[in-house]
Amino acid sequence: MSLPSLGTLTSVPALDHPGLLAPPVAAALARWAGAAEVAVVEIDPMVADTAAMAEAYDLGMDTGANCVVVGGRRDGAERIAACVVRADTRADVNNLVKRTLEVRKASFLQVERAVEESGMEYGGITPVGLPEGWRLLVDARVVAMPVAVIGSGTRRSKLLLPGRLVGELPGAEVVDGLAVGA
Repeated sequence: MSLPSLGTLTSVPALDHPGLLAPPVAAALARWAGAAEVAVVEIDPMVADTAAMAEAYDLGMDTGANCVVVGGRRDGAERIAACVVRADTRADVNNLVKRTLEVRKASFLQVERAVEESGMEYGGITPVGLPEGWRLLVDARVVAMPVAVIGSGTRRSKLLLPGRLVGELPGAEVVDGLAVGA
């Protein structure tokens, strides 16, 4: 089986390079059957943000998938979800995400809290290895991507994997219309 590749990125098997991954990501990949199809690429952390990375590595904006963490409350209970959408779209937080979580108001989790609870770096949070209790909502357009570039838990690398695998991550819920735009 060949590893996914895109643009000028040179990928290596993620399972063979755990040092390029945040600890929760490496641990999750080690126990996930789909991990054999996951590659990792080392990048310049200064261009880890989606638009800068796309330009630096000759990628289309439609090749990236971003993971944002959203939370809300209902009946005193907090509900948190990581939402994965194509990089050329944005999560429909005020409508579909709010309704899916069944909360009155959904908003982005504070950066410090998302980083602390996920064990991942800001700008590198990924749907792989999320904390227990967080829902994982994946836009259907991500699942249709031939190869998705997603975070690795750090800013110095990215994961490359077939989009269908994002929808097969443990606990993933594929949601039509989770994202708006593009």
